Amino acid sequence: MQRLKILTWHTHGSYLYYLTQAPHDFYVLSKPGRPSGYGGRCGHIPWGDNVFDMPVEEVMNRRFDCILFQDDPQYFNDQHEFLSAAQRNLPKIYLEHDPPRENPTDMRHPVDDPNVLLVHVTPFNELMWDNGDTPTRVIEHGVIVPEGARYNGELARGLTVVNNIARRGRRLGGDIFTTAREQIPLDLVGMGAEELGGIGEVELSRLPAFSSRYRFFFNPIRYTSMGLAVIEAMMIGMPVVGLATTEMATAIENGVSGYVDTDLRKLVLHMQQLLDDPGHARSLGEGARRRALERFNIDRFVEDWNAAFKAVAM
Repeated sequence: MQRLKILTWHTHGSYLYYLTQAPHDFYVLSKPGRPSGYGGRCGHIPWGDNVFDMPVEEVMNRRFDCILFQDDPQYFNDQHEFLSAAQRNLPKIYLEHDPPRENPTDMRHPVDDPNVLLVHVTPFNELMWDNGDTPTRVIEHGVIVPEGARYNGELARGLTVVNNIARRGRRLGGDIFTTAREQIPLDLVGMGAEELGGIGEVELSRLPAFSSRYRFFFNPIRYTSMGLAVIEAMMIGMPVVGLATTEMATAIENGVSGYVDTDLRKLVLHMQQLLDDPGHARSLGEGARRRALERFNIDRFVEDWNAAFKAVAM
């Protein structure tokens, strides 16, 4: 298809990295000092040559084919502050990363426009939002892991990967993590992990190899989209243990790729079983990798995004 020039924001760095595997040019808004949401092309992520830094003061002078919003302030404020009238009339996609927070079943999506394509990252998210008259489609995650990164599981410990878990309340499961850690050896990585006695942040490119030595991946999050860290763990062949909520309930099959349940006591028993039986852990990890290759491969992800871009911009 025609190569497009797409204007977007640096909302979730890992997701943006995978999105930019699509064969288009991505212009990422930046502000001086690179505050949150306006980082542009920055950080330790190995960006491709199709990712361009786009200072906000220059954006009106550039030509684009599509605007890809990823957060409410971008849609309601930034397009009126930084874009020209002609740019505001370009084809628009709003990428919704999360399920509704204020009310899980009755919350109307803030973007209510039949001329905007609303993309959800999981079927669960599309199900829970009241999407109004806005057309929707689901594009599930796709990930890449380094070719040599494969599960080893030699370390009889579990690993949790959540950014700023200590500050983000019950939704991200800080209390669940600390309760489980009292009974099972668990390490925590991610931004701000030190606040809960964790290891700290591990760069995206290093995380698969770092994770591979741990016996299992534990996801304590109650309510969010399907985490990229979970999928990356599955992709290297790592068994996953987590709560049977949101899309996790369909991504992990009990006794095949890991264990999910709404009872933490049962999950603790499963984690102990994996610590005691490395062979069982490896078998589940193989199941997790098969599932990830089938459902979350990067080629399918790119094809889905190409179809979305073609639907709105061509």
